[in-house]
Amino acid sequence: MNRLIGLAASLLRLAPSPVPHRQERLRGHHATVDGIKYSMPVNSDDSPVLMAAFPINKRAAAAVLPGTELRPFSLGGKGLLVVTVVNYKSTDIGQYIEYSLAIAVTHGSRPAPPLLPLVFQKTFGLGQYVVDLPVSTEISVKGGKGIWGMPKHRASLDFVVTDSTVSAQYDDAGRLGCFVEIERPGPMGIPLKLAASNYCAFRGMLMKSDIYFEATGDIALGGNAKARLVLGDAPGVAVLKTLQPAEKPVFTAYLPEARGVLDDHYEAWFLTAPTAEEAARIPGGDPLESVVGLGQGQEWLPAPDRGRTAQGTSGGAGASSGTGDAP
Repeated sequence: MNRLIGLAASLLRLAPSPVPHRQERLRGHHATVDGIKYSMPVNSDDSPVLMAAFPINKRAAAAVLPGTELRPFSLGGKGLLVVTVVNYKSTDIGQYIEYSLAIAVTHGSRPAPPLLPLVFQKTFGLGQYVVDLPVSTEISVKGGKGIWGMPKHRASLDFVVTDSTVSAQYDDAGRLGCFVEIERPGPMGIPLKLAASNYCAFRGMLMKSDIYFEATGDIALGGNAKARLVLGDAPGVAVLKTLQPAEKPVFTAYLPEARGVLDDHYEAWFLTAPTAEEAARIPGGDPLESVVGLGQGQEWLPAPDRGRTAQGTSGGAGASSGTGDAP
């Protein structure tokens, strides 16, 4: 097995970077968007990442997706809830944590066959529909939502790394949003070069943005993956409870030092329905007014209250409330 992992790692190192040539061509250029200054490309360095994916009820997931062109990605007859927490330590807009709770999806006029989207990602528009996206700072909300349409909102966040676990929690106005903890996978040192698409609802439109990650990471699959997920009573996670997430994840990952590029190119489509009445009921995200007047503050709210999750139940890895490396 170790020999196979070593061979796979050697092959992955030969894979080309997923970052588009245009982003490399813009390197060193500068931009000011909504008053936020960027040095191109829009990148991050030295950013630890926690990931876990849990099977969910596919029919319930389909009911959450807006419009008519997103469909849950299917794995063994189930959908997937993807939890990704990034501790951004070095960006143009300062340090912050981003806590993504999303449904794996495909995009198109027809349902995609099972598994094939993993191979033909662009053909089937494989990505994730972001349901909730709390972040640490006001400037991250202003940029992420105002430019790329992401459903960002400011919350209390942490990112805790111990010798055996990685965990993250978010609270919203004193109410638990989500707690996730993974048992650290065995040290595999797999070189990863990933491209991911985010679909988000904003202003009654479906907005798609792309991010590219390069890192060396540790991954656990199937029975080797152990995690605990606790959904609280904050408004942003209410709909996620209807998805009936399984206790056991299908995979977990920890990337100690990821480097990312967020593409400045994005796409948007109107969210549509067969009738005007149905269109009026589409959950089209926040309106434009939600970003008007936002500033560029980089202050963090107080850390979330870990006491409420220390004795929680829902999964494989035990809870940890140790000290972390979040700023």
